[in-house]
Amino acid sequence: QVQLVESGGGLVQAGGSLRLSCAASGRTFSSYTMGWFRQAPGKEREFVAAISWSGGSTRYVDSVKGRFTISRDNAKNTVYLHLNSLIPEDTAVYYCAADRWGRWSFTDGAYDYWGQGTQVTVSS
Repeated sequence: QVQLVESGGGLVQAGGSLRLSCAASGRTFSSYTMGWFRQAPGKEREFVAAISWSGGSTRYVDSVKGRFTISRDNAKNTVYLHLNSLIPEDTAVYYCAADRWGRWSFTDGAYDYWGQGTQVTVSS
């Protein structure tokens, strides 16, 4: 069983930045594809970003391209999401997820493990 714990959310003004972290337990983190998803009030959960097991490949939803950056440190069993130029539409609970099979997928059904979520609120 893998446990994921997110941190780094908070309240920020539009144009500001945050860094979300997701710490994973387990010895096979380096083989997982990692993803970030978000869910805004009244909306379905949506894919935000993914990073391959090696960190060599990344993918973003169009609405965050050029503003968010996903990265990972396999030595620390941690994946990060850097959020820059935040806008009120980025307000949501952000979830970290792990695909233990290392697939390259951007749908939540492909991910096996989920964190509890961290709230990001962007004020205008």
